[in-house]
Amino acid sequence: MSVRQPAAANGNADRILIVLHQPGSTAGRVGELLEERGYTLERCRPCCGDDLPRDLSPYGGVVVFGGPMSANDCQKFDGIRLEIEHAKRVLDAGIPYLGLCLGAQILSRALGGVVTPHPSDHVEVGYTEIIPEPGAGGVFEHATHFFQFHREGFEVPPGGELLATGTNSFPNQAFRVGEKAYGLQFHPEITLEMIHRWNMGGAHRLTRPGAQPKRAHIKGFELFNDSIERWSRALFDRMGMPGVMRHRAEAAE
Repeated sequence: MSVRQPAAANGNADRILIVLHQPGSTAGRVGELLEERGYTLERCRPCCGDDLPRDLSPYGGVVVFGGPMSANDCQKFDGIRLEIEHAKRVLDAGIPYLGLCLGAQILSRALGGVVTPHPSDHVEVGYTEIIPEPGAGGVFEHATHFFQFHREGFEVPPGGELLATGTNSFPNQAFRVGEKAYGLQFHPEITLEMIHRWNMGGAHRLTRPGAQPKRAHIKGFELFNDSIERWSRALFDRMGMPGVMRHRAEAAE
């Protein structure tokens, strides 16, 4: 598909669509930082039966989070198929799209990319360093270590620009489409409570190649969380999610 040029900011777009994949999933720190900017979070769980909105005009952005399913599970989860179609509409509308882990893989698939597991069954679990590409500019000025929790990786899709590679088993870590759509393999939304919960729910992954022990996750949070918060705020600005008041001021100029 072709990607349109970003549309003008909608001064009335005071909502962010939050797409989650399990009943107990949360938007974590990303959601809290967006609420600090005055946005109202509207949560939707298509894999649990929720309908994705067709009218995107009220939204200042869409954030699609991770989940245990695969972006290839269109037959098993009708919600995944619907999310792939929805991602195309978001991009066509010029609305900021932020895909995290599964959300990035959905974005890749929406644009014709491929999502696959590691050929040797490796995972990436824990904090890892990512390496910015020369063309990334200042995207990774504030942070280069992020939390990971995944078993599949994405191909940079046609029309996408690779922004960062990995130092471990999954080479593609971040890509951008146009100015307002970003796919990230990692989890800037992670909180300490989420680390504890994911270690319990995903304990079966902690014994696989590439998984760090829980104590390393907690230490990584202590070391890197503050820089990731600064990075997240800068990314929102870069994507065109500066906050409700700035949206309205820019629209009035």
